[in-house]
Amino acid sequence: MKHTRWYDLISVNLFWLALNIRNNAVGTIFMPYLVDRFVQPEIRNTALGGMRTAGLIIAMLVQPAMGLLSDRSTSRFGRRRPFIFVGVLLDLLFLLAIALAFNYWGLLVAILLIQFSSNISHGALQGLIPDLVPEEQRGVASAVKAIMELIPLILLGFTIARLVSLGRFELAVLATGVTLLVLMLLTMLLVKETPLREKPDVPLAPTMLRVLGMLAGIVGGAAAGLLVGGVVGGLAGLVAWPFAGKNVGVNVAIAVGGVAAMAVAVVAGVWAGTLATIGAEVRRRPTFTWWVINRLMYFAAITSIQSFAPYFLMYSFNVDREAAVGMTGTLVMFVGIFTLISALPGGWLADRFGLRRMVALSGVLGVVATLVLLGTIWAPNMVLLYVAGAILGLSAGLFTTTNWALGTRLVPSAEAGRYLGVSNLAGAGAGMIGTGIGGPVADTLNAAYHGLGYFVIFAGYALLFLLSVVSLKGIRDRESL
Repeated sequence: MKHTRWYDLISVNLFWLALNIRNNAVGTIFMPYLVDRFVQPEIRNTALGGMRTAGLIIAMLVQPAMGLLSDRSTSRFGRRRPFIFVGVLLDLLFLLAIALAFNYWGLLVAILLIQFSSNISHGALQGLIPDLVPEEQRGVASAVKAIMELIPLILLGFTIARLVSLGRFELAVLATGVTLLVLMLLTMLLVKETPLREKPDVPLAPTMLRVLGMLAGIVGGAAAGLLVGGVVGGLAGLVAWPFAGKNVGVNVAIAVGGVAAMAVAVVAGVWAGTLATIGAEVRRRPTFTWWVINRLMYFAAITSIQSFAPYFLMYSFNVDREAAVGMTGTLVMFVGIFTLISALPGGWLADRFGLRRMVALSGVLGVVATLVLLGTIWAPNMVLLYVAGAILGLSAGLFTTTNWALGTRLVPSAEAGRYLGVSNLAGAGAGMIGTGIGGPVADTLNAAYHGLGYFVIFAGYALLFLLSVVSLKGIRDRESL
């Protein structure tokens, strides 16, 4: 494989920019905005959590399948680009469906369809760097990829979110679609693939069985979390009842039970999922499982904060949905800027102080950022919002740099792809647990006392950040200390 020029490194990664513009626009802006438009405020968190959970299930199934199908493609246009091309054409159609949706169920269908189409291109895109970049340049290529993933966070606040906050929702959808189309066409034009002459003998069934195993593990973990959370919450409610009355006892039971359910679901889901996908041999590598738990705890917290941020800000700042979308864009922009700032020196800090310590620091910073966000309930000012975004960005930058590096040390080198692929599947499970459980808890408690639900679930996400730090106790790799 010949040496790749600097502009080829950019072109190979250009569609990551498009993919993340699409994902952040749809997931962070369009979905919360339209769900709030279509459903009663009393159930919007549950409605959003259910929609996000259903979409993530589609993503978990489609993305690895399309990645493997693109591995086997013998198209004369290359292995990856045809999937990217078809995926984007379908994206444009389903973005139109999102813009034209007139009720929750129509929106749900459009979201599920765009999750299907977007993962056609996403699954194939992951193969471009291994296909076209020599191994000695893949570190640089991955750094370019990381920058392409962060730029949309920085742009979102004064582009897509700004248009929606001004009441120009349809124009925001159009801008997303045009950007997606232009970047796809540039990828088609600039990326040069050599067609595969013979189809590899790589069966689809084993990969999909592993995906189904992980999905079953996460669902089973969620069920276990709800069961344990119900017991723990019930006991907490019984303790509170004699001192504070029946209503307070019920609310304590729901709050404690909901947060406990999320934490238990992560641990149980990872153990069940890794056992189902990797098999009994994972029992000999408990350190790897604890690393995945650390990763899932962290992502369950940070992705759920991003999901519910518009509704939380509507409550804490007492603003309408348009204003809340604009503020969410600002929050995400600060997260993106400071993620980029901290990601660059993250490797140097890890070399100096140890990977595990840096992963722990990122979790602590996540706790602090969430507590600052909670502070806006009592002191709703934009300075606190900026500070929370900056700290959360520093946390995310450190985590993405150091957690993955830590994971690569913990897996057997001969089977790194198989093991690390499990962690990618677990990432989708994070959103399912954090929003799928958090949404109903927020709505139930908000019905009892306005705003209580947001306080409880965001406090629960702070606890997940903290538990991600605690889970590092299970990682006993001396080199990571």
